[in-house]
Amino acid sequence: MKLAKQLLLPVSFAGLSAAVILTSSSQLKKSYDFIIVGAGPGGATTANRLTESPGVNVLLLEAGGANDGVLQIDVPQLCVTLTPNTPWDWNFTTVPQAGLLGRTPPFPRGIGLGGTSAVNCLVYTRGTKSDIDTWAALSGDESWGWDGVLPYFKKSEKFNLPVDGHNVSAQFTPEVHGFNGIIGVSVPGAARATDNRVIAVTQELDEFPYQVDMNSGEHLGVGWTQALIDRGVRSSSKAYLAPEYLNRHNLHVLLHARVSRVLPTNDAFSLNSVEFQDGQSGEFKNLTAKKEVILSTGAVHTPVILMHSGIGDSKVLTPLGIPVLVDNPSVGQNLTDHVGCSITFEVNSTKTLDETWRNDSLKDALLTEWRENKTGLMVDTSENQVAFLRLPDDDPIWETHEDPASGPTTAHFEFLFQNGVYPTKESGNYFNLPVGAVSPASRGFITINSSDPFATPLIDPKLLSEDIDIYMVRQGIKTGQRFVAAKSWEGYFIRPLVNLTSDEEIDQYIRENAVSFFHPVATAAMSPANASWGVVNPNLLVKGVRGLRVVDASVVPRLPAAHTSAAVYGVAEKAADIIKAAYPDLFGKGVAWKA
Repeated sequence: MKLAKQLLLPVSFAGLSAAVILTSSSQLKKSYDFIIVGAGPGGATTANRLTESPGVNVLLLEAGGANDGVLQIDVPQLCVTLTPNTPWDWNFTTVPQAGLLGRTPPFPRGIGLGGTSAVNCLVYTRGTKSDIDTWAALSGDESWGWDGVLPYFKKSEKFNLPVDGHNVSAQFTPEVHGFNGIIGVSVPGAARATDNRVIAVTQELDEFPYQVDMNSGEHLGVGWTQALIDRGVRSSSKAYLAPEYLNRHNLHVLLHARVSRVLPTNDAFSLNSVEFQDGQSGEFKNLTAKKEVILSTGAVHTPVILMHSGIGDSKVLTPLGIPVLVDNPSVGQNLTDHVGCSITFEVNSTKTLDETWRNDSLKDALLTEWRENKTGLMVDTSENQVAFLRLPDDDPIWETHEDPASGPTTAHFEFLFQNGVYPTKESGNYFNLPVGAVSPASRGFITINSSDPFATPLIDPKLLSEDIDIYMVRQGIKTGQRFVAAKSWEGYFIRPLVNLTSDEEIDQYIRENAVSFFHPVATAAMSPANASWGVVNPNLLVKGVRGLRVVDASVVPRLPAAHTSAAVYGVAEKAADIIKAAYPDLFGKGVAWKA
């Protein structure tokens, strides 16, 4: 196939940054006010916002490369090819999962500028009002509720109209979106053959109401996908590192600089220094921030760095010979992730994406159209519609189980409507329906078993360890079967690839096929400042030390029923204002941004 060869060809459009970033520690300044570790949504956003003040010097360290000139990353439709086992993925797997019959599924995490926002499948969902309000309840800080975080969702967002110019008046609610931010968000810009059928079901069956905008705080129903796309191009956190920002004299970005741990400076509990390996020389070097080190390495690497720095469970650290600075068993715990699997159907149509993956000439033509015009099927992610749905209020499961959702209008499971399957088969055309439990009860952990800071961590999300989680996926599959049986689909489906009828068959299928949806959070979770549990306080400062803050998905105390990029952008925008308010001598007064 020609795709793999063509993916490596460079592309050129506004936002690429390769020419203005550093590759050697010899290029660094002697000192910085803030050192930020990780250039994903948390780190890139924070670095951008802090350097809006010209007197503040920031260094952003990134373990990977620039991720520039890679067609596979920039073309939204090619998102399905980015993980696992690629140069842009850390290529982690979980430990054997009992709930998955001992399988060790991939646990994708992006490396390089953009982090996981450079390799995910782009869906932009914030979660419900009750999801975010739960953050306020768990942190003990009302400002972390929906009303407090919504302005930061909007601040980060640059909602843009789809490239095909169609009327979007019934596909989103302008009042809940931002139009002047940095991260592009859009509804689909190319029609699919199944669009009308999916929406028609919402008129046919009351079980599937139409939802105009799933980012309004209420998300139940079927609606149009909102995705992290800016005029047909992936919009990752690299947008916060576009040339106009990297040209700031007070922002340096060093690539291939992998941080091993944070270190004390003036006393044992002032952790405002970092140790990192210079990717060019291989040497380990230390740098000290005048104010703070900010960890933004995500739900896997942040707790790992903390543990290797002596912050974690003494029962884990002491046997490894790591001196314990702060005995905090919460570090790495509470790992929460979405889990699910797909049901796939053969269809009576040739207008599916399967033809694109099989037909080199068609694929090349679509990529050429994308290159020249940023139009066509390549401008969107893999689904034009999504659904968030709940189990019924009278479901018998509630006789024995508490509702794991954050509230009565938060979904239990999600659908993604994909007209085609990747990787596809040698022949035939298909409709794929991923079904995911989005309010899981299962909790796992991240830990280490070596004093080597770069040893592969142990990732145990304990997928499907709670029986209500497999119940949600099972009922989701049954609901999906009802969805495709609607009259609106008459003549479209030929057969399911796997016949699933009994609960036992469905459960076995789930355990054999379910995977992480790679939305991990909560491994360095927020909690009230005086709580004995949790890792950071509501200002995101690490408990028990000074000069160390965390700004990434690990601080989110509860996983929203949503894809998590939006959550991290909101957290990071709010964190930047928290930091500015903490240093009025650097940033001045009145720094809080207003929607």
